[in-house]
Amino acid sequence: MTLRSYKYDPNDYHRRAAARGAVVVKGGRWQRFRQKITLKRSVVTLAVLLLIGGALLGGKFAYNIHKLFGGNIFSILTTTKLKGESQGRVNILLAGNSSDDPGHSGGNLTDSIMLVSIDTKQHKAFMMSIPRDLWVHIPQDGHEKINAAYVRGQSNNFNQSGYPTGGMGQLEQIVSQDLGITINYYALVDYTAIRDAVNDVGGIDVNIQSSDPRGLYDPSIDYATHGPLVKLSNGWHHLNGEQALDLARARGDDYRSYGFAGSDFERTQNQRLMLAALKNKAISAGVLANPAKLSNLSDAIGSNVKTDFNLSEVHRLYDLLQQIPNQNIQSLSLNQANGKNLLASYGAPDGESALIPAAGLDDFTDIRNFIRQKTSSDPVVQEGAKIVVLNGTTVNGLALKVRQQLTAKQMIVTSVGDGPSTSQTTTAIIDNTAGKKPATAAALAKMFGNHLTTQNIYGLSYDADFIVILGTDQANAGNTTTVGQ
Repeated sequence: MTLRSYKYDPNDYHRRAAARGAVVVKGGRWQRFRQKITLKRSVVTLAVLLLIGGALLGGKFAYNIHKLFGGNIFSILTTTKLKGESQGRVNILLAGNSSDDPGHSGGNLTDSIMLVSIDTKQHKAFMMSIPRDLWVHIPQDGHEKINAAYVRGQSNNFNQSGYPTGGMGQLEQIVSQDLGITINYYALVDYTAIRDAVNDVGGIDVNIQSSDPRGLYDPSIDYATHGPLVKLSNGWHHLNGEQALDLARARGDDYRSYGFAGSDFERTQNQRLMLAALKNKAISAGVLANPAKLSNLSDAIGSNVKTDFNLSEVHRLYDLLQQIPNQNIQSLSLNQANGKNLLASYGAPDGESALIPAAGLDDFTDIRNFIRQKTSSDPVVQEGAKIVVLNGTTVNGLALKVRQQLTAKQMIVTSVGDGPSTSQTTTAIIDNTAGKKPATAAALAKMFGNHLTTQNIYGLSYDADFIVILGTDQANAGNTTTVGQ
């Protein structure tokens, strides 16, 4: 190959042709030109492959893409930043109904509701199931289980600004307001999609880890096979579509069942497990490089999923999911939130068994705090420390003012009260965490002075990680420069 100096002349096509393959030591514009040509060729090649694939598949793939996302298939060549991505968090509400389930009397009820939250900056995510029996207030209809929200929204023609129309909009509104989280996108999935999608990717691998040494067993009838719904030992299993669908439905209601100690909580945990496995398989090279599998997968999704994602946003979602390793995906449940059950059993007025927040009917404060902790990038918020503020001075209302300031910083103040009977000179901070919540300790020390102690003079009087006893140093500061309002 000849080494020569060459400067690109855009009007000299003969010199362009002669210079192909030359090593250019001058005239960087030619090198940039070749890069642009390479990029354009790549795009054209991809477009041609899509056209060929569409022809081979009889246009079915393109049709399903259009039916699900709108627009045309060539939108996949572009990417659009997702709603919430600029803030570092994208929240997706997934809802599943069982309208395909033979003998099911409430097929349109969303018996599976799940929040998928993606941290786009730290490449992490979590999946959290929302119990179908959660007792909530549905506007125009009063209190009902949350799985009825979709049906009510459909029948009431729900239409409010900021939410999708219809049933999913009604469900989004309730989840957003009660749980205190912004929903960016939704997907409504018929259970048929699970069965067909799992079959289309060649099955999924799941690791059953039941608390029962025998594994999972639900003898309820599988209407397709007429055998038990689930019978799986602990350990790894390769599931086909029907087996995956059965596992998604099983909750061990039959008295002969075992391995379903948490009933519906076990079911939703298994659903999160399968969703992660299906995600891994669907974006694997073996599926993406197989036109037939892609076509069948598009059939399963196109016919059984409704969503407000558009195609360019799906492309971006795919890119984000590829950046998240499995170990960075958490599976969360409100009955095991930081080792605490945030839910309590409830007997509804109509005799139904339901679930309400442990704090009381319609009191979602603790649940909101837990979700805020999991969705925040602030280490203080992530620690979720419980703080008690006591007024150790004679200045009325000082503890209330400090609570307002701490709450504004998204810290959790569980109670306020009076401190020692004698006036406290210097503000003291009692740390009951044994150093396990250092970000909060540092933040409190910065606000009130570095007067941390582990000597808890109040014993078990307060269930708190930190007890702040306000002194006259805060009162003399006017409670403005240090803690302010």
